[in-house]
Amino acid sequence: MAGNITAAIVIAYLLGSIPFAYIISRLRKDVDIRDVGGGNVGALNTYRQIGPLWGLSVLAADILKGVLAVFVARWLGIPLAWVCAAGFAAVVGHNWPVFLKFRGGKGAATVIGVLVALTPAEAVIGGVTAIALIGVTRNPRLSLGALVLVPLLNWLFHRELTYILFALGLLVFIGLRTLVSLAGELKNAATRKNLIIDRDYTAWQTRRDE
Repeated sequence: MAGNITAAIVIAYLLGSIPFAYIISRLRKDVDIRDVGGGNVGALNTYRQIGPLWGLSVLAADILKGVLAVFVARWLGIPLAWVCAAGFAAVVGHNWPVFLKFRGGKGAATVIGVLVALTPAEAVIGGVTAIALIGVTRNPRLSLGALVLVPLLNWLFHRELTYILFALGLLVFIGLRTLVSLAGELKNAATRKNLIIDRDYTAWQTRRDE
């Protein structure tokens, strides 16, 4: 069992470390996604800097990383708590990928993927609400609040306590990760101006001056 647990966590971390945003930005425009836009190795920055189709492709791929991490862990037959640990390892891999010298994204899409694999209905509701908030506010930070729906719905649907606590723990993790990043970004006047509503972008995430 210990071997299966170790394999699940290592595989999950390596899956999470696949930097789809970086790969696509290199292939499409020969740029390092970390050096353009907000610098985040994620779907929204890819959407804005490389193009909508490619941003949505990265979103799907990053979600899939979380889903696969959980599926592999379950296939290996390990206890639920360790399946959750594997899901968390995928998020850690996305945020600190070994393939990019541990400089990655914030992990929201991979978190959604992990939650979709564990509690599909609740995660889809939270994920769709989060994406809708991004469309309205143009601000991915506020979308994290929508994911609070997931542990709440887990509780309302009488899910096992492990699911509720794990979903809550994931949200606390990415919330703290966002706050740490925001502390540095607030030194920038543009970030302060766009703290709630990102006025530099339209609802469809294109620059207003384009």
